[in-house]
This record gives sequence, structure tokens and C-alpha cells, in this order.
Amino acid sequence: MSLLMPARLLRRARPTLRPTLRPTLRPTLRLRLTLVYGALFLLAGLTLLAVTYLLFDQQLKGIFDSQYASEPGRHKQVILTRNGVTIQGEAALEWLRDQQTGVRDAAVTSLITQGVVALLVVGAAAVALGWVVAGRVLAPLNLVTDTARRIAAAPMAERGLSERIALRGPDDEVKDLADTFDTMVERLDRSFDGQRRFVANASHELRTPLTLNRALVELAMHRRTASSDVKELGESLLEINARHERLISGLLLLARTEQELADRAPVDLADVVTHVIEQNADAAAAAGVKLDEATGPAPTTGDALLLERLVHNLVENGVRYNVTDGAGWVRVTSRTVSRETVEVEVANTGPAVPPYDVPLLFKPFHRLGDERAVTGTSAGLGLSIVRSVAVAHGGDVRARPRDGGGLVVVVSLPRAR
Repeated sequence: MSLLMPARLLRRARPTLRPTLRPTLRPTLRLRLTLVYGALFLLAGLTLLAVTYLLFDQQLKGIFDSQYASEPGRHKQVILTRNGVTIQGEAALEWLRDQQTGVRDAAVTSLITQGVVALLVVGAAAVALGWVVAGRVLAPLNLVTDTARRIAAAPMAERGLSERIALRGPDDEVKDLADTFDTMVERLDRSFDGQRRFVANASHELRTPLTLNRALVELAMHRRTASSDVKELGESLLEINARHERLISGLLLLARTEQELADRAPVDLADVVTHVIEQNADAAAAAGVKLDEATGPAPTTGDALLLERLVHNLVENGVRYNVTDGAGWVRVTSRTVSRETVEVEVANTGPAVPPYDVPLLFKPFHRLGDERAVTGTSAGLGLSIVRSVAVAHGGDVRARPRDGGGLVVVVSLPRAR
């Protein structure tokens, strides 16, 4: 007992040790590529504008300087008339130089100003075009991501493995990635499908020897020469054989519910609840448990037999795991929650269930307390089958401990349109 306590305490404390993960904002690859495109374009534009400015300024300077150059041994005489006043000699040359400097400065200023404005306008257009081009380039990667997200978001991992990317386009790195992803998913799909077929085939094959064992035990028990010890042993063997038969039937049903539903029909869960309550009335009375029902319209679509088994397993678990003082009860409720959802809720009295044990109840072969014994009446597949049936119908299951002991299990299914 001392060896089990630390593990139990550690399991209780484990939820408090989990770090709190906060979503962080980060730029997407498309945004980063767009920013890189825009930065490179602006850098190239600024470089081009600087080179143009240097060449333009040098060219203007060469043109203006050539006007004052003269051949060796000869001199230029400049005579200007401005506002009725004649200017000649160095004064005229100085005035011309001032005018030419003003023209050159105005030209250079106009080049820089208009060049910067044009660069900004074209740069904004380049960024917008880069955003569009980056989106087109990354579209195949987005397709891969969306497909992987749909597979990961499937209620059960093997249900989304029928998804394929099937990317069309040139044979490049992105197409190689998509084809590799499709190959991996296809192999996983075949593996899960083979596992389901193996469970179904094995369950079918095991039924025959169990039926033969039951017949032989019953034959030995009903002989005239059978002693009381033989009959007592035979009853024990029949009980164990019946448990194995329930286990095999549960495995068959679990393998069946993990397949997609081919045929769907309208089903009102209120009718299913009423029928299941009638079926379990005698077993509940024998266990000293009271069955209550509060049926409201809850129309859905699916397999009526599977939905009946879902409610039956919940009611059966509620009766089995209950108090033994005769004050126990199981309450089954069907209702329409919204335009999209209907629910079946099964609540029962019983022993206290630790919150950290609730998720484990939906795993195959997990049982509470002494039910793990080989002679236990439960196969440990009841809630696993409930979850599989709900998922096969496009719904889900959630459970919580009830105040005062027991459990509350709620099954949500799509409402029939």
C-alpha cells in the first residue's frame, strides 16, 4: 500500500504541474515573405535612384562646364542684355553660372523628389503584389496544413485517415512533400483498417469455442450422475464463459462502431430511452435501484440499434455502479438543446469518482475498483462503446462526477434536419 500512495498522490498533483500555455502572436510565413520582397524592392529602388542621381548630376555638370571651355589661344566674349542693361565679361559669366547652378539644383531636386514619390508608390504596389504572389506560392502548403489539421481534429485518429491532399502541379519540393504526406496517411489508414479487421475476425473465431465450451459444461451439469461439486463448478465456468462472450460481443460492436455509418435513419432518442428503461427494469429492481426517465423530443439520425446499445450501456453502468442500500437511483433524460444538438443524460447515485479517473473510464478494459477481477461482471468496454457510437454518429460524450457520489454522463448528437 505504501508503494501505491506516492503514485496516487502524484497523479492527483499532476494537473497542477502543467504549465499554462498562452497563444503568442507571430508573423506568418506569407507576411514574412511579403516583407522580404518589399524590403528588397525598396533597397534596389533606392540604389537605382542614388546611381541615377550621381550620373544625372555628373552629366549636367559636364554639359555646363563645356559651355565655358575655349580652344587654346582663343577666348570667349559673353555679352548679355538683361532688362535693358548690357552685361559683358566676368559679370555676364558669373550671372550665367548662377542661372545654370539654379537650373541644375532644381533638376536634381525634382529628380530626387519625384523619384522618391514614384519609388514609394511602386514599392507599395510591389508589396501588394508580393502579398498576392506569396499567397499563390504558399497555397499548396496551406492545403497540406488544412488536410493535416482536419485529420488531427477528427474525433478518433483513424477516422480522418481517408483524407488526401492529391496536389496537382509541377514536380517540385512542395508536391514531393504533399505526395509523401499522402503516402504516410495511406499506410496508416491500411494499418488501422487491418487492425479493425483483425479484431472483428478474431472475435468471430473465438465465439465458436466459447459456444462449444458452454454446451459441454451444460451437458456435464445436467447429467443424472453429476454431483453437487460438479454443478457448482459448472455454474462458475458458465459465469466465466458468459463474461467472455460479453467481452467478444463488445469487441465486435467496438470494431463495428469504428467504421463509418453507411445507412442513417431518423431516430427519436426519447423512444430509445423509454425502450431501454423497460428492458432494464427487472435488473434495476433486483439491484435495489430506481429508474427514472424524463423524456423530451430528441430527434436525430443514425443506426437505431447502435443508439439503443449506447443508452443501454449507460443505464447498465448506472445500475451496476450504484449504492447497495436500496436508496440508489438512475435518471435518464433526453432533450433538444438547440437547432443543431440533442442530448441524452444519464445520472446515477453511487460511490465517489475522482475527477482524474473520469477520462480513463472511456478507455477499453478500464474498470473501477474490484471489477478488474477476472470473474467481474463487466468487460470494461461499456463506455468505450458509448464513445465509439457517439463519434460514429458525429457526436461526443462528456462525463463529470456527481455531487454526493456517482456520475453524470451526457451524450450530444446532431439534431435531425
